Amino acid sequence: MPTPQISVQLYSVYGPSEADLDGTLGKLASIGFRCVEAFDFVRRVDALKAAFDTYGLVSPTAHAILVEAGTATPDGLLDTPPADEVFAAAKALGVGVVIDPYVPPARWGDLASVEHSAQVLNEAAAKAAEYGLRVGYHNHDHEFTSMINGKTAYEVFADLLDPSVVLELDLYWATAGGQDAPALLRRLGDRVIAVHIKDGPMRPGITAAQLPDDQVPAGRGDVPLVECLKAGSSIEYAVVEFDKYAGDIFEGIADSYAFLADTLKA
Repeated sequence: MPTPQISVQLYSVYGPSEADLDGTLGKLASIGFRCVEAFDFVRRVDALKAAFDTYGLVSPTAHAILVEAGTATPDGLLDTPPADEVFAAAKALGVGVVIDPYVPPARWGDLASVEHSAQVLNEAAAKAAEYGLRVGYHNHDHEFTSMINGKTAYEVFADLLDPSVVLELDLYWATAGGQDAPALLRRLGDRVIAVHIKDGPMRPGITAAQLPDDQVPAGRGDVPLVECLKAGSSIEYAVVEFDKYAGDIFEGIADSYAFLADTLKA
């Protein structure tokens, strides 16, 4: 198995990047990152590209809403430009995989809704291929807490996806959704090309509907990150992310980077 590249989801630094995009990306590069995962990129392709060029960064993966047009994400930050606009922007930025980060909980309660979401994402994959791109899906907890015919809605969904569609498994949210994340990775196999590396106490009631404020740097919480990295057979990108962080976000990201560098080296 190739060693995953360490990346960071730019959502983690959304506030600082709104105030100073160039300085924020410079700080991430100084930590050691060479890969980032672009977020809210369609409106600022030129600014991102200029900063990437300045600091030697690339964005092989990026997040954009593809399935549920007009959906309200928990943070309220992402809008939904037309797919052609998203894919053109991604191509201009050098992105290879555009990942939908959120289909709301109401769409996971029954088979017909899950089938519809899979169909829309499969159609997006066909459109993305025209731009030389792939698409993927990133989970939260609610895809796992809903069961359909004895399986999690997430795995029903994964089975319905075209083989060209990849998965980015958020290990924190999968664990919060009641999953044995290493076992899940083994079941999903080579569909998972990226994982979100985040950590925190796995207390009762964690849900993306109310983003937790007690996440911690990777390796300091209850998510079995080391075991997950060993279990994933085709992980290309290990992406640091915080939904919220009570301390200095750059220190938290730096601590997570150090954990990942040491873990992957071992």
